[in-house]
Amino acid sequence: MSALTPASEVILRHSDEFTGRRVLFAGDLQDDLPAIFVDECEAEEVRVHTNQYHHWQMLSGALQDNVQFGLLADAEFIKPADLLVYYWPKSKQEAKFQLFNLLSQLPVGIDIFVVGENRSGVRSVETVLEELCAVSKIDSARRCGLYHGRLEKQPEFDAEEWWDTYMVEEVAIKTLPGVFSREGLDSGSLLLINSFEEPVKGKVLDIACGSGVLAAVLATYSPKMKITLSDVSAAAIEASRATLAANGLPGEVIASNVYSDIAGRFDMIISNPPFHEGLQTSLHAAEQLIRGAAKHLNIGGHLRIVANAFLPYAALLDATFGSHEVLAQNGRFKVYQATLGRTPRDPKKKKR
Repeated sequence: MSALTPASEVILRHSDEFTGRRVLFAGDLQDDLPAIFVDECEAEEVRVHTNQYHHWQMLSGALQDNVQFGLLADAEFIKPADLLVYYWPKSKQEAKFQLFNLLSQLPVGIDIFVVGENRSGVRSVETVLEELCAVSKIDSARRCGLYHGRLEKQPEFDAEEWWDTYMVEEVAIKTLPGVFSREGLDSGSLLLINSFEEPVKGKVLDIACGSGVLAAVLATYSPKMKITLSDVSAAAIEASRATLAANGLPGEVIASNVYSDIAGRFDMIISNPPFHEGLQTSLHAAEQLIRGAAKHLNIGGHLRIVANAFLPYAALLDATFGSHEVLAQNGRFKVYQATLGRTPRDPKKKKR
């Protein structure tokens, strides 16, 4: 079992509430608490709906068909639940999107428990759900709040109403709540895009693709570029597919935890990698991205990423590739590139 998050530790303080219940977990769940619920809390049944592919990977071994990954919850899958445990994410709009999707399909009278770190804005649950049920705070510990209510009215939910669009030059970018830089192009991605002075050729992999903005903008000006996009977020995957469709661009979009579901080799890997897991700083995904790149690049292929200048990626690039270069930088960000060639892991053959 992985270490439990503070939010899950707060949930366990109320384990008696879940005895004999059919529990549905959803939201920003970052540990395997549901996997131990049946045995330790004597819940009748435990199901999980998650919007994060790596969370599905973590739980699917233990829960098998009782964990579902996707943007929208399947009504038949969540219907048996008589109690919802929702983990509040760092985005209020993402929380509202997910909760309204779930509660539009769950029965009136279902118990709702919402838990989250105080700094995530979990207090907003009282106003988010005020038209659906009365919500009150029932516990506060580990800098988290736990709220409870009982659904009185199902919300109306139409996923199409949650889409937004912004333009990057003539490229239309489609976004959803919870997708990185939903309001517009972030300055780091802009610096990365501007580091390309020539059209890109060959097979390109965009990891942590978000709305698909990097691949879509580059592909618009690079007709010989073949793109594959990946992310762990179901919202990002759907947004990237919509972005490609809106601009008439061919490409494959897949769910993958860095390289977990990536096959083959590429001429370039690009990324504006995340350095947070929820609210917590985490370099794990970026480190996996750099260390694993050599196995997914053709000889002479490039890894090009943008990152906050203070993050310690230069040494990791050198350890993996033997060297790197900085192609662009400003006060906040640097664009790094490393090329797969003769590296310390692939030494030159000795002369006879």
